[in-house]
Amino acid sequence: MSLENQQPADTAAYQAVELFYHAYVTGLVLMLISRAGPKAAAEVVFRTFRRQQLARFLPGLEKLGLTHLPPAVACAQYHYLSNQVGGVKVEYCRESDRKAWVRYPPPRWMWAGSAICGIPSEVSLAMVRGWHANNGVVMGAARVGFVLTGQTVDGQPGLEGYFREYDHDLSPDERLVHAPGEQSPRFEPQDAPRLDGAVWPRERLLKVLRNYAMEYVTSIVPEAIAVLGPEEGGRLAGAAARLIGMQTFDEAAGLLGCADSGPAGFAAAMARLARGQGDDAVLTQEAGGWTLRQTTWKLMEERDDLSPAVFDAWNQLWVGAGLAHDRFIRLEVTGRRDRGDPCWEWRIG
Repeated sequence: MSLENQQPADTAAYQAVELFYHAYVTGLVLMLISRAGPKAAAEVVFRTFRRQQLARFLPGLEKLGLTHLPPAVACAQYHYLSNQVGGVKVEYCRESDRKAWVRYPPPRWMWAGSAICGIPSEVSLAMVRGWHANNGVVMGAARVGFVLTGQTVDGQPGLEGYFREYDHDLSPDERLVHAPGEQSPRFEPQDAPRLDGAVWPRERLLKVLRNYAMEYVTSIVPEAIAVLGPEEGGRLAGAAARLIGMQTFDEAAGLLGCADSGPAGFAAAMARLARGQGDDAVLTQEAGGWTLRQTTWKLMEERDDLSPAVFDAWNQLWVGAGLAHDRFIRLEVTGRRDRGDPCWEWRIG
């Protein structure tokens, strides 16, 4: 396709998609904590971050051009740059070739707003166990571990710690160490690595923000169902999705400029959200309402052998959004590729 015929990116849709999925990740964790308990929630969070770490860490080191650095420094710079691209507030400090800090100051992206008050220490810690503590293993640098010095959920001014290269290979129990008496140095932005603005223009950054939030949902919904089972995990993931859909739609509609009431307005908004996720959504008006069809489901395209409960739970986001737009709207799933249909299909009326 020529540049002249390409459609401009729908950056408002990227922002709306990021808004939905960011809220859904936080809401689902809170739902698990309050209904299934902190232990189950921590296991889901651990598995979510470990899955993402195994899939994204090494390719990210390559993409960000960090493979030439000492291992501890490469780890810290990876977390600094990748979270910065993802819109997360983050700091970095290199003390030496064998010790480099990363700090996530408040407000925490993951636990936006007052949600942080509902996050137990063990659930926050599961993130660090799932990702930071495993970096050395994945890199083949068996002497690199992570020293955790503080967590925001415990009342400290940020989640922080440092990657350290020891003089010996680490056992599994040594890969994550707690050192609450230590404090990270002051962040000096001029000493931190920078992204090339020419390589990372605003449109690309908005798309990355969308992907960043989507990837958490790609991981956490199947993991919740794997840990708790299709019935209970699906019920809780769906309940959280419906609530987030209802709570988030007004703000998303503002981003999309969705002023039309009734099914027509919601159908148009849902189609833009689907395309904003990267799906090949086609909306048609038919007798009695609108039909939205798509052959892709980008959110879960990298996940194999998904339980049908994953789709059922995720779909509640749009059920909730429709109820917020107009409580008399009917949103019916009329086609599912995971059940042999040629496309994913919804009827809106």
